[in-house]
Amino acid sequence: MREPRQEKLIPALGFRWLTPAYDLVVRLTTREAAFKAALVAQLELPPAARVLDLGCGTATLTLMLKRRFPQASVAGVDGDAEILRIAREKVRRSGLDVDLREAMAQALPYADASFDCVASSLFFHHLERAAKLAVLAETRRVLKPGGALHVADWGGATGPLSRGAFVMVQLLDGFPNTADNVAGRLPGLMEQAGYASARETQRLLTVFGNISLYGAQKPHERLEAARA
Repeated sequence: MREPRQEKLIPALGFRWLTPAYDLVVRLTTREAAFKAALVAQLELPPAARVLDLGCGTATLTLMLKRRFPQASVAGVDGDAEILRIAREKVRRSGLDVDLREAMAQALPYADASFDCVASSLFFHHLERAAKLAVLAETRRVLKPGGALHVADWGGATGPLSRGAFVMVQLLDGFPNTADNVAGRLPGLMEQAGYASARETQRLLTVFGNISLYGAQKPHERLEAARA
């Protein structure tokens, strides 16, 4: 069997030396509390649900999910060992039961149909299109039929001001990987990867452009078979 190609790991904020400042920078520049609270509010989970925070970073969203859904089993995964050290310390201080693992998003260490929901924030803009599609396919693999994907990330520009502001993000994180975000293509990529009902649900303006919230669903088995 062919091994999946490993993508180059991109540190938080684009540069390793900025990793210790990640929480502060994100909090000050992205309206983090507002957009992550809105993302968590999108989730509708069954009792004893399993939730994955993809590209969990310092586990801010992971802990918000656990606090909102205390009966759920919440996991976080990230490929960056350094940022996971920060995350594990935050989890330790919180006293909450959260499972954090180090792994690349293109090869998640979970069985098929393991989760009811996958959530992600400010992760997909780090990936070029082929990697976005590969990761979306991998999230669909680990979701149960009918499971949901919820994403918050940089979204489409709505005018010259938001487009110009987003150039600062592109200078830091790269132009090829952020192009689909600023063009508003994430819902289309989700559907290309096999999701249904992909849509933008909300948009928040920040100093560096728009952060959009998205939702999509893994089709139930009968619909998957019909599409095949």
